Order: sequence, then C-alpha cells, then structure tokens
Amino acid sequence: MYRPQEETGHPAPPQVPAYVVFCGDTIWFDTTEKYERMDRELMTFTYMHTTSTLMLKRSLRFFSQVVPILKKYGVPEDFKYLMVIESNLEPKALSPAGAAGLWQFTKATAREFGLEVTPEVDERYHIAKETEAACKYLLRGWERFHDWITVAASYNCGMPGMVRRVSEQNRSSAFDLWMPEETNRYIYRILAAKMLIEHPLAFGFDVTERYPYIAPRKTVTVSEPIPSLVEFAGKYGVSYAELKRANLWLRDDHLTNKEKRTYSIAIP
Repeated sequence: MYRPQEETGHPAPPQVPAYVVFCGDTIWFDTTEKYERMDRELMTFTYMHTTSTLMLKRSLRFFSQVVPILKKYGVPEDFKYLMVIESNLEPKALSPAGAAGLWQFTKATAREFGLEVTPEVDERYHIAKETEAACKYLLRGWERFHDWITVAASYNCGMPGMVRRVSEQNRSSAFDLWMPEETNRYIYRILAAKMLIEHPLAFGFDVTERYPYIAPRKTVTVSEPIPSLVEFAGKYGVSYAELKRANLWLRDDHLTNKEKRTYSIAIP
C-alpha cells in the first residue's frame, strides 16, 4: 500500500492493493480496468489536500453519530464511506442539483423516504433523520440487488436506472455493468475513501486531530409554533447562531408548525 516519497518531497499515492473488503465482500483489482480506475481515485484523494484533511478531521464527529444508526438498521458500517464521498462530511452541503445534507438527498427522494422538506423545516440537514432515510434507501436497494456495491452505485445513478441496467445487461454487479462515468468512478471512490480514513499515512496525511462530537446540553420537545427562534434561543441561554448551528434543519427564523408536529430541538 505504501510508496516512497517522490523526488519533489511530496508523498506519492498509495499503490493499488490486491483487494479491498467492502461490506464483507472482497473486491479484487485483478483486471486492467479495475486497477486503473482505483489508481485514479487514490491519486485524487492524495492530491486534494485540503478536502482530504478536513474529511479526516471531521470523521470522528459524524461517524460517532451515524454508525449506531447504520447498525440499528442492519446496514453495513462501510456505508459511512458513501456519506464521505457524497458530501465530504460537510453537513451544510448543497449540490448544484439541489441535493442537500451529509447524504445528499434531493427534495423528491427525501420526501419519498419520509423526510420533511419545507421552507421552514428541511430534515435533509437533520443528521439522525437523514441517516435513517439513507438506511431505508439502502435496504430497499439490497432487496432488489442483493449486492452491496451495486446498491451503492444505485445511490448515485438512481434505483430505477440501476434496475434497468441490471436487467438489460444481464449482470448483477455494478463492476460488470456499462454505466455513466460518474457512477463508474463513484464505486471506486467509496473504496478509496475507506482506504484514506483507515490508512491516512499511506496517502501522506499525518493528521492526528479528529474533531469531537459534542452532544447537546439538552433537547427541548415542542409541538407548538415558535414565533421567534431568536427569543427561543435566548430563553435557553444560547445565541440564535448557536441554536441554528446545532439545528441546521431549522431553515427560517421562526417555526409556524401549522400541523402541530412534534420536533426535538437541540440546545448546545
């Protein structure tokens, strides 16, 4: 896995390993196609220094929140690396296509899997709820494909499109399918992300600091409208900015809550 530093003094990318284990399956890089695709993604993670460093530093904070939910739903822990490549572990991430949050749900898919998306409440930014929605998506994919890497690929290109490709091409693994280039890269990026997080030194990153997850001081349950979140924050001794950072899913400065839903608001 390790290579000596280049003459420039910069670390070279790690060598393509013989195989990587993902979700209990052994993936061998035993063809020219697989070897070169994996090599490309290892180079990408090595040379996008700021992004890779931030992902390493953020990993503890978000994995500590997400992994217990994956385990609760019976989703393999390795799917935390799908979240890594979707958002670079940036909880406020918003793509040009409008996908949001750590798991990068579009509005339509978020609603399909039970998330509330309105101008005031967007649960794509609620870490626990968006992770639960991702688990439901992944488990539905497992029911259809019975192959975790193909499930991961379907997260990128869409489940209907993956169903069609599997049927038309008579192959069950994403590695054996002709797919859009973005999806082809996607499945190797997951494997490269796993290597980066587990073996950062192999990529030249001597990053020992990991940002901690700090649980909220308390959680307040509300079922009524909140006319002013500024005043609500002050009532609990925090600033509006602190409240918003702890509850990214609150998208406005008030909560109308006409349907009188019950929400849990974190107080940092």
